[in-house]
Amino acid sequence: MTITPIAIAHNGFTQKFGIPRQSGCAPSVLTRIVFCPEYQVSEALRGIEQWSHLWLIWGFSANSPAQSFSPTVRPPRLGGNTRVGVFATRSPFRPNGLGLSSVKLEKVEKTKDNGILLVVSGADLMDGTPIYDIKPYIPYTDIHGDASAGFAASGNDYRLQVEWGRGSKKGLSSRLIKELTEILAQDPRPAYKEDGEEVYGLAYSGWNVQFVVTNNRLLVMQTKQL
Repeated sequence: MTITPIAIAHNGFTQKFGIPRQSGCAPSVLTRIVFCPEYQVSEALRGIEQWSHLWLIWGFSANSPAQSFSPTVRPPRLGGNTRVGVFATRSPFRPNGLGLSSVKLEKVEKTKDNGILLVVSGADLMDGTPIYDIKPYIPYTDIHGDASAGFAASGNDYRLQVEWGRGSKKGLSSRLIKELTEILAQDPRPAYKEDGEEVYGLAYSGWNVQFVVTNNRLLVMQTKQL
């Protein structure tokens, strides 16, 4: 079976570092789903505004070329040191490189240059990610109240306290500050990194955000336009 993109995702994530590890973790982040020319047909989206949430099926397009199949991976949630079966994780390194995300539909927008498009929030996608299919999220079948979360359950409430250093908000809009605060609170660092004085840089929406983490406290040191 051959699949081709029906749309491309566009947002402020220009690199993989900093992208939320799951959808819905940074609900203020907006993503525009721009359809490829052959799918810019309004009839194909007729009735989609009735749904509050959608499923996106997409591709890990920024991964390195496929290597030989590895049956196990090392999830960040487990510190990057414990191996688990690839099909027991949401690792991006999969035999077919497909991702699945639940997002909130904010609006259906008609544009002059890109036709009709979707604006969604909470996506865990990089700018330029190919979208292969879109399906409605149906609460009475898609929510399982008695579901177990495996090794991910221990991190449900994990958040860093984000603080902004003096002058670090200069030039940022209030919306961008809110988006960055949600992104940074997820702790974008590699899971095996310990707190310390190492300075990290996160690129988002044309800005480079430099920060350090100490004792579950993330301090934004400065921001620079790229």
